[in-house]
Amino acid sequence: MNREILEECDWEFNEEELKNTPDRVKRFVDEWNDNDFNFTMFDNPDYDEMIVLKDIEFSSLCSHHLLPFHGHGGIGYIPDEKICGISKLARALDKFAHRPQTQEKLTQDLGDFLEEKLKPKGLMIVLEAQHDCMRIRGVKKKESNMVTSVVRGVFKKNEVRQEFLELIK
Repeated sequence: MNREILEECDWEFNEEELKNTPDRVKRFVDEWNDNDFNFTMFDNPDYDEMIVLKDIEFSSLCSHHLLPFHGHGGIGYIPDEKICGISKLARALDKFAHRPQTQEKLTQDLGDFLEEKLKPKGLMIVLEAQHDCMRIRGVKKKESNMVTSVVRGVFKKNEVRQEFLELIK
């Protein structure tokens, strides 16, 4: 943290507390940037029903305030020619969550990535998160949750969308 900013605040810090902060921040950024993975896909064995992974925990940083937001998500798709290893859906969410951004951008980027890789008949993502910028500053609404979604392909049909929403409850 910039020493001038700290000195403007009327906060007391023990020098030992701050001494290793730059190194801790660097290790954090390095850890977050280490999210490359092999998006394993397989030929679809003629499966034409919905594949859903729900309750996927994630954490990210709000690009407006550099404060965390964290929550859980559900990802569903109806495959065409390819399916993926189910852990790859969780890894894909982590890949896009590990950078400063808005929740809307996170949801959109994840949807674009999965659509490009899988080319599914349909895809739906719902992310629900609590934002610390809403909890500890400004309006201070501790129990508020933001929900964002991506709806593509056959999920635009109401009955398919409703089935997904029931499955991730």
